[in-house]
Amino acid sequence: MNGSYRHTTASKILHEILHYRRRFSGSDQDISLENELVILTQLPRIQTFVSANLPIHFILPAFPAKSPNPNKVLGTVPDMAEKLALTFLNALCENIKAHYAPGARLTICSDGHVFSDLINVNDDTINTYQGKIKALIHDEQLSCLDVLNLGDIDEFAALTDDYDVLRSTLLQGYADPLEDIRTFLINDEDGTRLYRAITRFMFEDGLMPDYQGSKTALQRDARQRAYGVIQSSWAWGNLLAQCFPDAIRLSIHPQPASSLKMGIHMLPTKDDWLTPWHGTAVEVDGTFLLMKKTEAVELNAEPVWVDGRHSHYTLDSRKSVAHA
Repeated sequence: MNGSYRHTTASKILHEILHYRRRFSGSDQDISLENELVILTQLPRIQTFVSANLPIHFILPAFPAKSPNPNKVLGTVPDMAEKLALTFLNALCENIKAHYAPGARLTICSDGHVFSDLINVNDDTINTYQGKIKALIHDEQLSCLDVLNLGDIDEFAALTDDYDVLRSTLLQGYADPLEDIRTFLINDEDGTRLYRAITRFMFEDGLMPDYQGSKTALQRDARQRAYGVIQSSWAWGNLLAQCFPDAIRLSIHPQPASSLKMGIHMLPTKDDWLTPWHGTAVEVDGTFLLMKKTEAVELNAEPVWVDGRHSHYTLDSRKSVAHA
């Protein structure tokens, strides 16, 4: 296999992903310059797989659990939003086969148990959610996808009877000190964006319909929990990097162009941080958009039920889609 073939093939594979790259909102950097940086970082990593004639292996920490706030989501189990996202990820891998016969596979590294104590979702609910994700992958024949959670890794498998011990073991072995993380987030522009976004998620999730406290107190609590979520997420990332050192690392969040991780959009959405488990799918003229449940209701979107469950919304195109 000559160098020209490896370079050309790897470039075609990378450009399949760049179509869906998730950027920071309001970035003033030219997108072509950003993509050049991404290519410099990612192309050699993809070429490693091409040189060995192996399927490209992507890992994506994602699909932890539904937000606990019913103002944002339809329930506690996967719905049309997850189905669409999983179908997209499988199609992305399938599309790579057009350029590279071995194709690609993607491991969803479900991170719900990593920080469930911080997002106010119990571990049994997360187990149910993860089981439904696996069932969706099987039922929809999404053969390029598989799921990994913390308890599937050998050194953690024996700890799944006590998820608090499992989380503590992860932090002890793979987490950076919380104070170091705070310092980095405060002094790094992209880190500050991440911290603000996670804080917003924590605040929104806590603003339940029956919440009686002050928004100031909730915001203060959200700020503290956001640091913990980031620490746990980064510990999970450190563990995954150890388990899959050659894998191409995808992210649900925007990432700096020079990062080893690439942010990726799974569904169209106006919010660069919104994900299927923090929103609901709304069909407008055959195209699905992701938004919060309250936004869909405000637009007078009609609920759609599938197999006795609220699956998504549909919206008449003549109505305003101000949030899309």
